[in-house]
Formats: sequence, structure tokens, C-alpha cells
Amino acid sequence: MAHEAISVFDMFKIGVGPSSSHTLGPWRAALRFVANLQQGQLLEQAAHLEVLLYGSLAKTGKGHGTDIAVLMGLLGEDPVTTDVAAIDAKIAAIANSSQLLLGGQKALAFDIAAQLKFLFTETLPFHPNGLSFLVTLADGRQFSETYYSIGGGFVVKEGEEAGRSQVQLPFPINTAGELLHWCRKTGLSIHEVVQENEAAWRPEADTRSGILNIFGVMKECAYRGCHIEGILPGGLNVQRRAAALNKRLLKGRTYNNYTEWLEAIRAGGNSFQYILDWVSCFALAVNEENASFGRVVTAPTNGAAGVIPAVLHYFLVFGENINDEKIIQFLLTASEIGSIFKKGATISAAMGGCQAEIGVSSSMAAAALTEAMGGTQRQALMAAEIAMEHHLGMTCDPIAGLVQVPCIERNTMGAIKAITASQLALQSSPDFAKVSLDVVIETMWETAVDMNSKYKETAEGGLAINIPLSLSEC
Repeated sequence: MAHEAISVFDMFKIGVGPSSSHTLGPWRAALRFVANLQQGQLLEQAAHLEVLLYGSLAKTGKGHGTDIAVLMGLLGEDPVTTDVAAIDAKIAAIANSSQLLLGGQKALAFDIAAQLKFLFTETLPFHPNGLSFLVTLADGRQFSETYYSIGGGFVVKEGEEAGRSQVQLPFPINTAGELLHWCRKTGLSIHEVVQENEAAWRPEADTRSGILNIFGVMKECAYRGCHIEGILPGGLNVQRRAAALNKRLLKGRTYNNYTEWLEAIRAGGNSFQYILDWVSCFALAVNEENASFGRVVTAPTNGAAGVIPAVLHYFLVFGENINDEKIIQFLLTASEIGSIFKKGATISAAMGGCQAEIGVSSSMAAAALTEAMGGTQRQALMAAEIAMEHHLGMTCDPIAGLVQVPCIERNTMGAIKAITASQLALQSSPDFAKVSLDVVIETMWETAVDMNSKYKETAEGGLAINIPLSLSEC
């Protein structure tokens, strides 16, 4: 079996909320399409453009901001660096002028309602998240490309082989069994094996600085989310809760920067309720930012972006002697578990339901925390298995197609389950485990295949339809 090469920076991507598959993926697809036009010297010849959204991208695209993401990508804006505060103004400018500056260079007449089409009843065969770009050139020729957003911000162009990579890893891994094999053969911990593989892409110093940059975005997101009040966009009138909880836990005191804020949290004690409240607060903060088109990190997706930062902050605040090295180790371990899930199952809710997002993120966090706390490789894999075992079958049923209810609260639950799974693994011998991580991944995929499509990010089942009429009309 061919081994797919996935880097830590594939699993952890800096982007814009609210969804990795419905926002970041389509955004990156649009950027690739524009780049291909430029490479083929076709950009200046473009005369007319249409975008077609299929399947789940159509059914929950409005709530997930797919249309906004596509337009931003067509403008040539980078989700890593774009000014998120300016997104609304850029989209309004297109709507008001009926003109789009393709790639930031070529002005095209563009009627959003007529030329960005939601095909609610059509689904492409490869993946539920499909979108096509159709360009008519000035001489009448047609140029088109179709892409699939396969979860976690990963994008595959039609005709490409998913996961194809020219990188040769010293420790090729598709399964947890293979990961454990390399750990046993070399005596390396999980994060050390991952670091050796990352060296196939770049120098170690670049990997370390890149991971710390990823963590920088996570901590800024958590801090920002804990200090912004108000109503989330989208029409459900969901009230932000993290800021109020932060204020209550800190007894109304405010702090001017992240470091002072973290020290104040640490000084507040370590009672069970206090810790539990802060884990929930961290997760709420990140996903409220995500729901507001804020800058987040896929971990492994946007909808589950709060779990790993919440568990990592739990480790930072309530652990001992935590430094940059520990943070790097944590994120390296988490990324490897996520990549194994992607290879053996899916990290796309449109393919597997919420088990593929919150479940995978909880599993990633559980393994990372376990190894960071001194657990063995087998205990880390055991923690990952426990966390996923108790997310199996979780459906994706976002109300109004928004990544808000029940998505935001599910991040708090995923974080708490990760910590619990880690504690269980640290207090257990893997020799007594009855279920392996590979078995639970196989079971997750079988569950995903059997799951009715209405529970796969279509907003056609579950909580998305079983809500009070007054709420659905908000």
C-alpha cells in the first residue's frame, strides 16, 4: 500500500472561519483556479465567469460562508494574511458594483446571485463538497476546472490523485500500527518520529518556528475570543459566552496582554470546577471567533478548531514547567494522529458526520496530552482510541447551516473528553486494552459509510430540522 505523506502544516492550516471544508477549502480552490489562469496566460482573456457549488457546499454553503470564501479567493486574497475585518467591505463592493477584480487584476462583470450558483439537488460523484469554475474567454473558448474540498482545508482538483506526494519519508506511516512499529524499532517517541519525517520537507529550525507560529495564531484566537462580546453573525442571534465566562472567572479584572491573562488564570487555583470552566471557556472562545469569520487554525478542521487549543491551554495553565519545546511536541503528536485518521477514514463532516471533526480533534488532543504528560507511545495511542470510541456515530446537523449550534458547545465536550481519555490512558496499562486505534478508525469509517446523508453536514436532519419554529425563523 502506498504511503501518503502529510505534514504537520497540512493538518494545521492558518485560515478564516467558519468552516475548513466549506470556507477554507473553496477559498483555496478559487486561489488555485486563478493561479492556473495566470499560469496559462488566460487571466486577461477572461470575459465571463460562473461558479457552481454542488452537494453539501450548496446545501449549507450560505451558513458556512462558501460564497464569501469563493469570492475572496477569486479576488486573489490569501486566507492566511487577509484582513478579516475587511472581508464584509470587499464582498459588499462586488455586490454593489456587480464587478469582480479577478486575481486582483482583471475586472469582470459579476452578478453574485446569477453567476455564483447553489445547485442544491446536484452532487458530484467523487465527494459531496464539489465546485466548478467556468470561464468564457474573449475569443469564445471555454476554460473550466472542478475541485473537491475533502475536509480540513484539503483540496483536490478533478483528475488529481488525492494524497499524491513526491516526498520520501524516513518513517512512512498510514496506520497507528505502523507508527508504533517505528517507535519500537527506533526507540523514538511519537513526536520524535514526526520530527524526523518533517525533515524530509524542511530544516528542523523551520519546522519549529512554523509550529510556534501556528500556536501563536491559536493563542491570539483564544485571547481575542475571551474578550469580545456580542451576537454571532448569521441570523440565529447566538450570544457569545466566552467573554462573560472569562470576566466571571477573573472576577471582573482585565489584563492587557496574553501573558498577563494566562498568569492571572493560573493564579486563580486548580479546583476541578475552575479547571473545567476554563477548558470550556478556551474552546468557546476559539469557536466563537471561528463563527465570526475570525482567523483560526484547522485542528484538523475549523468546526473542531477549539478542541486542541483548549486542551493545550489546559496543559499550559495547569501543567508544570511548560515551555516552547513541550508545545512543539504536543502539536507534532496531535498532527500525526490526525493524519492517520485522514488516511484511514476521513476528517470531512460531509463524508463522516461530526465524528470526523470533533471526534478526530478530541483523539488528536488526547494523544498529544498523554505524551506531553510523560505517557508512553502505547498510552498515547490508547488515549486517542478512547477519545474516538466515545464520539463514534456523532452526526453533523448544524442549525441553519451555521457552525454555531450545536458545533460550538461540541468543542467544549471534545476537549473534556480528550482530557478524560488521557487521564484514563495514563492510569492504565495498554496491555489490557480491548480496542486498538486502528480498529476504532476502521469502525469510524464503516459508520461514516452507513450514516444517512442527511446527517452529513447537509442541515437536512437531526437538530437542524428538529428545532422550535421561532428559532428557525430567526
